[in-house]
Amino acid sequence: MEDRALRVVLAEDSVLLREGLIALLARFGHEVVAAVGDAEALLTAVGEHAPDVVVTDVRMPPGFQDEGMRAAVRLRTERPSLPVLVLSQYVQRTYASELLDSGDGSGVGYLLKDRVGQVEEFHAALTEVASGGTVVDPEVVRQLIRRRRDPLERLTPREREVLGLVAEGKSNNAIARQLVVSEAAVGKHIGSILAKLDLPPADETHRRVLAVLTYLRA
Repeated sequence: MEDRALRVVLAEDSVLLREGLIALLARFGHEVVAAVGDAEALLTAVGEHAPDVVVTDVRMPPGFQDEGMRAAVRLRTERPSLPVLVLSQYVQRTYASELLDSGDGSGVGYLLKDRVGQVEEFHAALTEVASGGTVVDPEVVRQLIRRRRDPLERLTPREREVLGLVAEGKSNNAIARQLVVSEAAVGKHIGSILAKLDLPPADETHRRVLAVLTYLRA
């Protein structure tokens, strides 16, 4: 595949990494038409510049959780043919599957930031995504397969027991009485369950519902 000059919208909150990526892309003849530091600015920039490809981080202001990933999914929903390459320091499994299933099924990538240090590999991934291909970091694939196999496998027996009681609609206080432990211990178990199920910080009630749904589907 012959390389072509690309118009890129870049979203990265780290100024140093953002400037480094701008220089790297310019080295390969690409133009960064907008370089922004938060998800809202990313959405605006794509609307203004209609780029050939978007490169975005996952964790961005204001919450530094999954704002960039959610913006990427939104862009792919609104513009199914827009190529999007996501860069991350970790695997955000909550939205990774949704991202990879988004749009028209082409032009999407998810790389861990370690790959950026491998310049030729990063550029090859970018051009592949911009041309409609799909590029997924092997570690992302491994974690998605693991999650789909059994999302509850990382829970301890006690955590599974607690989640089962949550699924029955019991409050923390009721669970504590049934298991003869303190309510604080139950809260600690639930916090661990939510973390292991990769449910990002949000409304506590909403997270409990998502955890219960995961339990019921497993």
